[in-house]
Amino acid sequence: MKIYVNEVLREVAEDSTAYSIREVFKADADILIYNSFPLKQDIEIKEFDKIVLIKRGEMPSKEELEALMVARHTPFVHEELKKAKVGIAGLGGLGSNAAVSLARMGIGKLLLIDYDIVEPSNLNRQYYFVRHIGMKKTEAMKDVISDCNPFVEVEVRDMKLDENNIKDVFKDVDIIIEAFDDPTAKATIVRTVLSSMKDKKVIAASGVSGFYSSNSIITRKLKDNLYMIGDMETEAAIGCGLMASRVAVAANHEANAAVRIILGEEI
Repeated sequence: MKIYVNEVLREVAEDSTAYSIREVFKADADILIYNSFPLKQDIEIKEFDKIVLIKRGEMPSKEELEALMVARHTPFVHEELKKAKVGIAGLGGLGSNAAVSLARMGIGKLLLIDYDIVEPSNLNRQYYFVRHIGMKKTEAMKDVISDCNPFVEVEVRDMKLDENNIKDVFKDVDIIIEAFDDPTAKATIVRTVLSSMKDKKVIAASGVSGFYSSNSIITRKLKDNLYMIGDMETEAAIGCGLMASRVAVAANHEANAAVRIILGEEI
């Protein structure tokens, strides 16, 4: 029968078990992941099952690395994510965190748009590091993603989006994640998608500030191609800041919504 061993399709004996596969292909592996779950005991395997064999602390070859990185994915999800293209408008707290989550999940291509630079007050919630202060956010985020998953194709554009260029910039992506701080910019991108880009799906956010309950941040489907993340009430204002924990919750709602759309799941 045929199974996947470290994402390579292999021919194995019909009566193979997970442990017998380890003995054949990587006897010194001390982590054995079977269909995304780490095994602690032997198990019979079935055709087209996926087994990943990892030796703890060993740096894999470049050819093997991507397979090992997605070992904990649900089987056959990576193949779909690898084909997808997601655009992110804004690389602040929402956009930077969503971009990293999508990169870790192995999205095929990310188009990242921003015109700002990293400055110290960004570090309380945005996915940058001290070494990035003074860098363009586009280049800093490209650097971060290369450290997380070098197999993601990243295109960056250092520019300001408006109603005159949104359609052209995002013409080749499947999904647009709106991640602006400015309400006017948010409205512009949503309005543009709904009026003249109906073949695209846009995921927007509203109400993610403060340290209110994380449970109030939810994902809503408002139209066939419009999804909204947040509590729809709380906005950053004097005395109500933007906190890493709640911003990251919302950002990961956006990333998860994108993945569910790609996989054809209901939201």
